[in-house]
Amino acid sequence: MSPVTKVLPPGSVDDRELTYVVMGARYLGEWIFVRHRERQTWELPAGHIEAGEGPDRAAVRELYEEAGVVNSTLSIVSDYSVTLDKKLAKGRLYYAEVKELEPLPDHEIEEIKFSSELPSHLTYPEVQTLLFSLLTLH
Repeated sequence: MSPVTKVLPPGSVDDRELTYVVMGARYLGEWIFVRHRERQTWELPAGHIEAGEGPDRAAVRELYEEAGVVNSTLSIVSDYSVTLDKKLAKGRLYYAEVKELEPLPDHEIEEIKFSSELPSHLTYPEVQTLLFSLLTLH
């Protein structure tokens, strides 16, 4: 069964209900995509919001952990929900204009790539395609 993703107005979901953050990050005019070391597929930088952490802080942390971003400007693009097998999760989509990168930290991401378009072989194709389409309108 495919996930059902709903786009919600930016900031419409209470921060305490959010589980994930996803960042469409651009550096020197290209999008940043990441590949987890346990997968052969690509995705936008993203991750879980940790206990006691707000979504904005989680976005900054995940951008560093997944792509080495140390300086960026963030703006909220949209909130969203994903339902899969009767389980509902809510997330927030950010746009990040990246100003500075450091070498990729030794974490879960094997490599990053820069592209002007969405790569093939996505980890979550239904969700990532929809979220990326929202970013390109931003």
